[in-house]
Amino acid sequence: MSSNQFELAKKEYEQWGINVEAAFAQLKNIPISVHCWQGDDVAGFEVNKSELSGGIDVTGNYPGKATSPEELRQDLEKALSLIPGKHRINLHAIYAETDGEAVERDQLEPKHFEKWVEWAKKHNLGLDFNPTLFSHEKAADGLTLSHPDPNIRQYWIDHCIASRKIGEYFGRELGTPCLTNIWIPDGYKDTPSDRLTPRKRLKESLDQIFSVTIDETYNLDAVESKLFGIGSESFVVGSHEFYLSYALKNNKLCLLDTGHYHPTEMVSNKLSAMLLFNEKLALHVSRPVRWDSDHVVTLDDELKEIALEIVRNGATEKVMIGLDFFDGSINRVAAWTIGTRNMIKALLFAMLMPNDHLRELQESGNYTRRLALLEEFKTYPFGAIWNEYCEQMNVPVKEQWLNDVEQYEKEVLLNRK
Repeated sequence: MSSNQFELAKKEYEQWGINVEAAFAQLKNIPISVHCWQGDDVAGFEVNKSELSGGIDVTGNYPGKATSPEELRQDLEKALSLIPGKHRINLHAIYAETDGEAVERDQLEPKHFEKWVEWAKKHNLGLDFNPTLFSHEKAADGLTLSHPDPNIRQYWIDHCIASRKIGEYFGRELGTPCLTNIWIPDGYKDTPSDRLTPRKRLKESLDQIFSVTIDETYNLDAVESKLFGIGSESFVVGSHEFYLSYALKNNKLCLLDTGHYHPTEMVSNKLSAMLLFNEKLALHVSRPVRWDSDHVVTLDDELKEIALEIVRNGATEKVMIGLDFFDGSINRVAAWTIGTRNMIKALLFAMLMPNDHLRELQESGNYTRRLALLEEFKTYPFGAIWNEYCEQMNVPVKEQWLNDVEQYEKEVLLNRK
């Protein structure tokens, strides 16, 4: 792109006291945790695979899905080469590598993820982790940590403890704390006759999981809520109120998935309230369509507003940003690239707003000028600034990355069995 375009655009922002180069310097140090499960439709590599369950579904049959750890890592490398910045990879427990041995989830150990750690070291990536409490015979009725059967509960408790130890291993080996996040599908399809007892069991299970001491230098614990899902339309045990309360009381991170709320609820509106009471928060950024459908993240108004809340409140080091979507109807490498680049675009857009001036206008009651400026900045030459950032970070500009993906599809993805 023309450097002249960038210089002209830069001057427009500079007239508002916005330092574009300082924004670049800040942005490149914000890691996005890229979820591995987009690459294989949340299948994982267990020897005895169970059908995808737990209110989760992936639609589409686009060719080239990763069917091995090597293919998945290869695809991730391709996507990361098209995304500016240095980022993280988020794993689920079902992505363990057990050399053909059937290993129960409550018996997983760090050794089953050694190849992931070796790969992360090679590429200077951090790793995050999630126990997998779905797609399993012991979760077939949609209940895990809140199950009435104490033996089933204990199985999942032990799995979560094992997962926290794996997260600690990641953090120790890679020199950056692993975020280990617990999400469960537990709930009821129809109206429950007792909401308290399942929640009491969930609380007791979590207490048992977190009673095992894990070094917080290497592992950070998070809990993730949900409003409803397939098979739990009427009641979810781990609601927002439950996990928000549990996290605050027990000094854990509360993770907000942008697809896990009512369509009229905005996660962007929750961040400022929660930042007053939480040292850190975690996000799984998705794009719900009518409900929790986990579409590829686009540069929509809510994504921009989330980024604005993070940036203008000085929370770029307080909010741990991860992604969570899965679409099998399009090229999966492209899905990662589109979604992650959009998250980074939103952060840059937020950094290029006159946030201090807008705050002053609000405090002084000048709402006319506040609204006018918010609207005018929507058509400022943001694209020229984004293109320059991509050039400086040595990744393709504009839609040029799509040529790389299409070539990769032709040479690699379409040749997979």
